[in-house]
Amino acid sequence: MPAIILFDGECNFCDASVQFIIKRDPKGYFQFAAQQSEIGEALKRQYAIPEAMDSLVVVDHHKVYYSSDAALHITKHLSGLWGFLYVLKLVPKRLRDLVYKFVAKNRYAWFGKKDSCSIPSPEIRNRFL
Repeated sequence: MPAIILFDGECNFCDASVQFIIKRDPKGYFQFAAQQSEIGEALKRQYAIPEAMDSLVVVDHHKVYYSSDAALHITKHLSGLWGFLYVLKLVPKRLRDLVYKFVAKNRYAWFGKKDSCSIPSPEIRNRFL
């Protein structure tokens, strides 16, 4: 079962991040679901993910990763040198999450917000749930 990334479908930064991941995940390790979608809502219920979660969420082998842990878990599976970022796990989680939450809190102001989720291209549509 592929890992699933739950992302904010209304966030321009999150959309760009999904596109970034897709380009560096040639094996298709990750599938994607907007948190606002029916499938996203069902996964949040299934894994008891808080409704007000303001974070990227990764579900991999029935384990849930949030915030900086989710971002670093993703880097482990990307092609190229991105996997080396996993060394940031050595940074204390409180500090990593502080930086993560700062970016998350300001992402709409810095990158904007969409009125609705983007529709993926036909080439990558099968990666979206």
